[in-house]
Amino acid sequence: MAEVIDGKRIAAEIRGEVKQAVDELAAKGVVPGLSVVLVGENPASAVYVRMKAKACEETGIKSEVIKMSEETTQAELEAVIDRLNADESVHGILVQLPLPPQIEEQDIIFRIAPEKDVDGFHPVSVGRMMIGDLTAFRSATPAGVVELLMRTGNDPSGKRVAIVGRSNIVGKPLSVLLSQKMKGGNATVTLAHSRTPDLPAVLREGDILVAAIGVPEFVKAESVKPGAVVIDVGVNRVDDDSTEKGYRLVGDVAYDEVFEIASAITPVPGGVGPMTIAMLLTNCIQAAREITGVS
Repeated sequence: MAEVIDGKRIAAEIRGEVKQAVDELAAKGVVPGLSVVLVGENPASAVYVRMKAKACEETGIKSEVIKMSEETTQAELEAVIDRLNADESVHGILVQLPLPPQIEEQDIIFRIAPEKDVDGFHPVSVGRMMIGDLTAFRSATPAGVVELLMRTGNDPSGKRVAIVGRSNIVGKPLSVLLSQKMKGGNATVTLAHSRTPDLPAVLREGDILVAAIGVPEFVKAESVKPGAVVIDVGVNRVDDDSTEKGYRLVGDVAYDEVFEIASAITPVPGGVGPMTIAMLLTNCIQAAREITGVS
């Protein structure tokens, strides 16, 4: 039976470290500022934005949420980003994805000033990370996974890591971070996906298995090496009339059966999710320091 990795507790530790950093910066006249842009009425996006705003309030980061209608045009959104790029009180800019279909997401990501790209999605951030620049902004979810591993004594160094899911948000950047020559890296990484032949056998090679494929309970016990550490990045809503809300949240891992053979596992919710927000705040502190020159 697995040890449950408590992402809520570890994220709370990191938020405490962020609050201390905010207090130190404030004593030197700098208040870190994060602006979040929410376009449309996507319910999940609205929840994420509220959680980010609450975390900012808790740690002392100045937070601004800019809500725009579902009919917002590309030009209107770009104008808002240009204004935030020029605002010296804003150190981090986050545009909540997904965006409505009339807006080209890639163009919006490119529009954000790289020094304010606290999501770590801009090509400059991604490129710096790829070449091993340890000062680059790291995408929040992959960075959160690395922190979870390190803070629970599951250093990936020298281990085989199997990742299933090759998205630009999680799978690809996480494979780079874990294979970098740095603390929290030095792993041998396999980046697998839905078209990988004999996928269960490939995943069973992982001393650490990361599921980020976006399919409810996709990873079964047959895909997990006995004693592996399992990190479940997925958050999926599954209809369930037996619950008060009519649905339940599940990950990309069949939790109950994998729990019996893994050595450690993250729950959903309460695993990777809180870490994503905590690492976003960490990036905001870094941005404030670099932009102002105050450490």
